[in-house]
Amino acid sequence: MEIFIKVVQLLLSLSILVLLHELGHFLFARLFNTRVEKFYLFFNPWFSIFKFKRGDTTYGLGWLPLGGYVKISGMIDESMDKESMNQPPQPWEFRSKPTWQRLLIMVGGVLVNLLLAFFIYWMILFTWGETRLPNSSLTSGIWVTDSLAYDMGLRTGDKVLNINEREVSYYTDILPQMAFGGTMLIDRQGEELELELPVDIVGQLVERRLRGMPVAPRIPFIFAGFPDGSINEESDLEAGDRITRVGELDIEWFDQFEAAGNTYSDTTVEVEVLRNGETHSMMLHLDENGKFQVWPAMLSFSEMQRMELYEFKQIEYGLFAAFPAGVKKTIDQLTFYVRQMGLIFKPETGAYKGLGGFGTIANLFPATWNWEAFWSMTALLSLILAFMNILPIPALDGGHVLFLMYEMVTGRKPGDKFMEYAQVTGMILLFGLLIIANGNDIIRGCF
Repeated sequence: MEIFIKVVQLLLSLSILVLLHELGHFLFARLFNTRVEKFYLFFNPWFSIFKFKRGDTTYGLGWLPLGGYVKISGMIDESMDKESMNQPPQPWEFRSKPTWQRLLIMVGGVLVNLLLAFFIYWMILFTWGETRLPNSSLTSGIWVTDSLAYDMGLRTGDKVLNINEREVSYYTDILPQMAFGGTMLIDRQGEELELELPVDIVGQLVERRLRGMPVAPRIPFIFAGFPDGSINEESDLEAGDRITRVGELDIEWFDQFEAAGNTYSDTTVEVEVLRNGETHSMMLHLDENGKFQVWPAMLSFSEMQRMELYEFKQIEYGLFAAFPAGVKKTIDQLTFYVRQMGLIFKPETGAYKGLGGFGTIANLFPATWNWEAFWSMTALLSLILAFMNILPIPALDGGHVLFLMYEMVTGRKPGDKFMEYAQVTGMILLFGLLIIANGNDIIRGCF
């Protein structure tokens, strides 16, 4: 069911993004009286799910959900319609229009994606505001949840002061700033220490298939359930119990509960739990590995806030106040994504290992339907689509823009044969990347 929900979210998000991207091209083409022969959501090799014609344009829904397209008269594109290009130019064709009009037609999709991302962020901030966990609220330090962070020198209880001499304002800024390597200044029991961050953090995250963060806010141990055959399934534990003592050890945080197993392994120990404001005692067993064989509850930010574990920063926006905040969020997200993409071209970072396809994207969506998370992910994908399309690669919008800029500078159009070869080269490159990306997903078990 979780996979189904993720796939539905992915398809809905991509449908919105592709439809509006192609609408950007379509509207500018119509603005300049350029004929649009086809407007398709998804590709339609061999057949269409449905189609209809209105005016000069055939509108349709393809069956292959890898994107969409508009077929503009007089333009060399993925349709490779060479026959029409051998005819004399007509006034309604793309090739007959002034360079600046052709440029706007080509960047129309990217402009719409950028505006869509901004609009979504604007509405998210207006509707839900922002709930953020200030780094200063982690007064008991971070929780090291994976050996990757441990190998970097981090320990549970450390307080992150800055990364690359840049102050860490919020908990969610920690991993993104770590991704670029450098140095981290921490406070460990009142002593400041500087740690060297490896340059290949992203590559290591991919290799370990970590979908969460290697560090997290410290949380108490809240009992959630038993695995099958647990040695404690006959105990008096109830879902929601908070374990506060194991033997003689006071337990405030989950990591302390885990450590208690090393002291009381392969024995029976008295445990105290807090239930509805009252303390209860019971005996629990530990196996030879120091495990209680119980499942903890992993707390969300909203649950942490409700339990008053940390002091969160809640920001509410009116419609007009959310506008500049939406602009800033759009710029910040786009800037961060471009920086991340830059890591892929540095082999030493290992970031290229994270190249993924539809499975990777689907796994970015939550397993349960949440409109705030869905729209936030859609806004990010809109920015990614805008950036990827403007890259100067033939067959992408950016490739056409590159050739138009060449024409504006030199006053000469690239030849039709050159454009055909460039289009084919670009399509081969894109399909190759698509195969590699989705192949990585299969190898990593993302599907």
